[in-house]
Formats: sequence, C-alpha cells, structure tokens
Amino acid sequence: MNKNENIINVIDKQSRTVKTKSLDISFNELLDMYNNKELIIAPDYQRMFRWSEEKQSMFIESLILEMPLPPIFVIELEEGIYELIDGLQRISTYLHFRYNDIDEDVKKDFSKTINKGLILDGCDIVKELNGFNYDELPRSIQLKLKRNFIRMEVLRKETDKNIRYHMFKRLNTGGELLSNQEVRNCTIRLLGDEFNNFVIECSKYDYFKKTISNLGEENIATKKNEELVLRYFALKNNLTNYKKDLDFFLTDYMEKVTLGTFEFNYEQEEKVFKGVFEKIYNMYQNHAFSSLVKSNPEKYKTDIIMYLYDSITCGLANVYEELCAKDLEKLKVKLDELKLSDEFLKTRTGGRRNTDERIKLVEKEVIKSPNA
Repeated sequence: MNKNENIINVIDKQSRTVKTKSLDISFNELLDMYNNKELIIAPDYQRMFRWSEEKQSMFIESLILEMPLPPIFVIELEEGIYELIDGLQRISTYLHFRYNDIDEDVKKDFSKTINKGLILDGCDIVKELNGFNYDELPRSIQLKLKRNFIRMEVLRKETDKNIRYHMFKRLNTGGELLSNQEVRNCTIRLLGDEFNNFVIECSKYDYFKKTISNLGEENIATKKNEELVLRYFALKNNLTNYKKDLDFFLTDYMEKVTLGTFEFNYEQEEKVFKGVFEKIYNMYQNHAFSSLVKSNPEKYKTDIIMYLYDSITCGLANVYEELCAKDLEKLKVKLDELKLSDEFLKTRTGGRRNTDERIKLVEKEVIKSPNA
C-alpha cells in the first residue's frame, strides 16, 4: 500500500467513527428540555453569564427580528439526554429572559446570581423594546420568540470519545470567547470528568481560596483559580515535559491524567495539596506569591506573581514530609530572603530550566530550615 492509499484509508476509518445529526429546534423546546432535565447546560465548570445585560438584550432583539444564528453544539449522553458544549451564552440568555417560566425545582441550579428575568436594555435597532421583560411583551412577539428556531448539531453517543473531544476542542462559535481553563473544563469532560472535577474541588478548598484571595473576582469568574490548581499539579508532576507553550502544556497534562496515561494518586495528591496551602496560608496569609518591596523587606505588594506561585507551591510540595517538621515562622524568613536574592531573581523568566531551578532553590531552603 502506497502512502496516498494509506492516508485515505486512515481518514475513511476516522470519518466512520463520527456520528452526528442536525436538528432545527425552537427556543421554546429548549426551555421545555431544560425544565425536564433533558438538556444539561453545566454552568459549574463554565461561567454562565459572560455577556452583559446589554449584550443579552441585543441577542433577544436579534431573535425577535429573526436574524440568522450560528448553531449550538450538544453531545448525546445516555438515555438521550443532551449536554450543551457550545452556545452557553445564547441559551442562558434566552432562559434568563424566560426566567419566570423555569420550573422551581430546576431554577435553583440555573444561576447563583440571577433571581429575576432579564429586562431589555440595550436594544439599538428597535429601541422601543427597552424596558420590557418577557411577560410584558405583546402576545405576538412572545410567540415569535417561542417559535424561533436554531440549528442544533448533535454528536451521537456512539461517536468515539477521543473524536468527540478533538471535535469540540476545535469549536469557537458565536463569539463566546472563553478563557483557556473554561475551554479545558468544557472539552476535557468528553474524555472523562474525574480529574476535572478533582481540580474544581481543590479550587474550593478554604486555605487555597484564602491564599489566592488577591486574584480578583474577574479572574475567579474566568476560572483562573482552577487553572492555578492545574498549574500546580502539572508543574509538580510533569515539569520535564514543559516546553515554552504553557497553555499547551497544561492542556496536554490534563488530557493525559484524564485518559489514565499519566499516573495520578488522587488521595495522596489531595493530602499534599491541602497540607501545602494550609502551611502557606499560616506563614503568609494571602501574600505568599506577592513581590516584596525592596526598600521595606517586610512589606508585600498585592499582586500574585506566577513565578513565585510555581516555585513556592511546587517546592514545598516536593519536600512535603520535611516541610511538616519545620518551624514555619523561621521558614518564612528564609523564603523572603530567597525572594530577594540575586540567585533567585535571575531565574524569574519562564521556561522549564528556570522553573526547575527556582523550585529546587525553595526545596533547599525548606531542607536546611530549622525544625519546630
């Protein structure tokens, strides 16, 4: 078999593993499916309302004017239930506008921040719509909204899970720009959700949350806190494979752990993670990863410096047994001295070699620091 025949056969084989179907479905049907728990929109691992209320209003206006819409994408689960993978902002906006029609038993899962329906404010084509909620619209417009159709692309449950993952990994529709971690959360679940859920749960750990409280609400909203958890595990366990592209490195590590091709001891990793962040907080509160003011070495800035985060968290974790015996007050003094040292500062730039060197410098400080 020559090279051309081989590649044709490979493509034919992979193409046969993709099972899809297309549906034209009304927005009222989408609401019914959501109420009946036949459509999962999974806001736990993706920010539900990235759009402002003005942008949400403009989308509702587009529906009323019957403007063309890009499709939404779902994956078929067991028993025919669909999980939304791409199109969250459009669907959550419609549900927000129809808030009063969401069943009470599912309303509590809809959003932790929404407690009333959307009032239009930002319609710039038909400005007369501004100020209306759904219930106040004329009956004819309500029906137009209900009957408006959108194309739903369904990836059937028979499709190979790796194909499902790589297909949705490439999606970028509807102008719904997601952070790198939101994309990982949304797509890697197609390979398996154990590690993804573990990362999310770690991000909720009290000492971790308090230690990174300087991160800011916007970063939390875009799952930067979860990315910090992933970053810790990836650099601690897989540093030798870190090249220049950090985003690729983090995604690749998450894929490998999810697929089981990279060993991960959940019980032990959780124990060390919690212990490390408890000790970091007891030493620094929320200033562990902040830079020191050189003119006043006892004063911290309020930022979170990634090279400090990487070196301190991974350095402490790598010598965790020794860490547990140390006098934390004395260790803190040593770590602060290290932060300002020329030896440490010259390794501030990214890349595997410098990251490895910084982590080892922290390890050395822990080992030679006096015990309690």
